[in-house]
Amino acid sequence: MTSASIIAFTVGMAALSLGLSLPFGLALAWLLARRRWPGKTVVETLVTLPLVLPPVATGMILLRLAGRRGALGSLFHRLFGSDIVFTWRAVVLAMTVMAFPFLVRHARVAFEEVNPRLEQVARSLGANEARVFFTITLPLAARGVVGGGILAFARAVGEFGATILVAGNIPGKTATISLAIYSDLQLGRDAEAARLVGVAAVIAFLAVWVGESFLSRRRARP
Repeated sequence: MTSASIIAFTVGMAALSLGLSLPFGLALAWLLARRRWPGKTVVETLVTLPLVLPPVATGMILLRLAGRRGALGSLFHRLFGSDIVFTWRAVVLAMTVMAFPFLVRHARVAFEEVNPRLEQVARSLGANEARVFFTITLPLAARGVVGGGILAFARAVGEFGATILVAGNIPGKTATISLAIYSDLQLGRDAEAARLVGVAAVIAFLAVWVGESFLSRRRARP
């Protein structure tokens, strides 16, 4: 597997992970920002856990859940006749779980900064909740949401610990940039590892720079 294909695979999996996270992440962030409900603190804690747990611990939990004998893995196998672990699906799963908190936390803060009175005015004019969200809340919170999404993408690109447990490091099948760097170092291919480190650094720098630009614009907004 060439460096170019590894980079393309990693970026593609991270983009897919972000795409899958967005609808659920935005919905959860809005609920956390705008509603009170039983178990809210528990959900907030569960969302934050991947940020504080060792990534390998998260990977072990995912391996138990997504394996053929696990709740998620057995259901997926019955429905689609294929496995999650040690496939590209496991790569997406690990990236999603590790990056999800970044999206939710930033989107929640962005939603909380939207003036509720503007939403109330829209409701008083006959707009339903969906229309209020898509025409008032989301546009006003867009900078924070986009910034959080970009940071989540950057986190997915750099994911290692959970991925190596649930997806393995299979060349041409599940190898991401981080896993390829690890393999190259193990095999003494320092030059190849250094090139991938450079690529990873550029991707991370651009993603964080763009994300911080969006967030700083939001903070500077009157």
